Amino acid sequence: MAVQEAGQGGSAAGVHGGGCTCGDCPHGARAGHRRAVAEFLLKRDAFAAGQGLPAAVAHSASASRQWVSEELTQSAELVAERGRAESEAWLARLWLRTARAVWTLVVTLLLVQALTAIGAGWTSARTAGLLAALLTAGALTAASWFHRARGGALAPVIGEDNRLSTSRAVAGVWVLFVAYAVLVLVGRLAAASGPGERDALIAGLELGRGAGVVTVLAVVCAIAVLVRRVVGVRVLGQRLQKVRADRPRAADLLTDDAGRGTFADIQYVVIGGVALLFAAVRLARRPDQLPDLPWGLAVVVLISAATYLAGKYAEGGRPVILSVVRAREAGDLDAPIRTGDDVEIRGAGFVPPGAQGADRLSRMVVRVGAVHVRVPLVPVAGGFSNPTDAVLTVPVPADVEPGRVEVQVVTAAGVETNRYVIDVTE
Repeated sequence: MAVQEAGQGGSAAGVHGGGCTCGDCPHGARAGHRRAVAEFLLKRDAFAAGQGLPAAVAHSASASRQWVSEELTQSAELVAERGRAESEAWLARLWLRTARAVWTLVVTLLLVQALTAIGAGWTSARTAGLLAALLTAGALTAASWFHRARGGALAPVIGEDNRLSTSRAVAGVWVLFVAYAVLVLVGRLAAASGPGERDALIAGLELGRGAGVVTVLAVVCAIAVLVRRVVGVRVLGQRLQKVRADRPRAADLLTDDAGRGTFADIQYVVIGGVALLFAAVRLARRPDQLPDLPWGLAVVVLISAATYLAGKYAEGGRPVILSVVRAREAGDLDAPIRTGDDVEIRGAGFVPPGAQGADRLSRMVVRVGAVHVRVPLVPVAGGFSNPTDAVLTVPVPADVEPGRVEVQVVTAAGVETNRYVIDVTE
């Protein structure tokens, strides 16, 4: 697909150049980003095969590596720029999709009510449920319009790293459900004719009837606020590395920043969804009171929330340098580290989750003494052999004075590792 995009890019680039953001235009932001990605992949694979090197640098391994790294860095910056343009255009269109999804749910509810009313007849509870759905959908549509530049109705559940937040999404769904349940009771109360029926509906709002739902609502909302605080404090304390995503995805609810499924997130979403489904069925069966979520199921949700919170405390960690050795090629003699030599930095956590793209890898820096060295990108078929999460290879610059020198890695997330001392000889 990348080769096809690159081959077709020449004819399409003359129209809009990939910078247009006019909706579904085939030459808009999405097409521009795809062409930039395709061109970058072709260039990376060509360099990995030893093609495209100018004769002036082909004779020197270090010079060719530096030249290739600079070329790939510039191409990756273009990809990142086009990606940001596509993300903005995608977010601007998302509010319409969220509004359509909300009204689709309203229509689905109407169809379900109409089908279940066959034989049983239409009741005031069905009318109250439909009116509550219309009010909720109208409020969400208005919110989508006011936040149309930030994803519409999904704006409150998009985190600072431009990913969907699992804790906010779970809390947001429970808030909407409880609000809908209260609106159903309000509609039934407005249509009640006798004082006995009104007293029964008011009694349905008492804490004893909906203690389980209220407890779950309080816990999931507290978890959403607490997780944001925990993540923020850990990022500022350099105990957690966070990089911004290109755009939010539904998979963010079940995965970590690197796109790998995580147990804590998955079980929180699954158990929360099951409990919500049970509460919705209870509301449909007993629309005269708040859903009486059994305490056994409520405790299961609380345990799930505690597991999710513990997982947030356990994830991440500060990158660390374990050792620094002189990089030795085949046939080289063993020798101490000198200026101009390549050193291999071994450790863990050098590449933050979600920073596997070339534009993020090119931002990694190694401090060798007082000199800042950019980590060169070394392409191989399908990726890069340098840098990696556990090993970095950089040259010792000529400006480094012989003697004991401190080495420190600064990752793409801006987090610094520990300082490691090496001896540089003349």
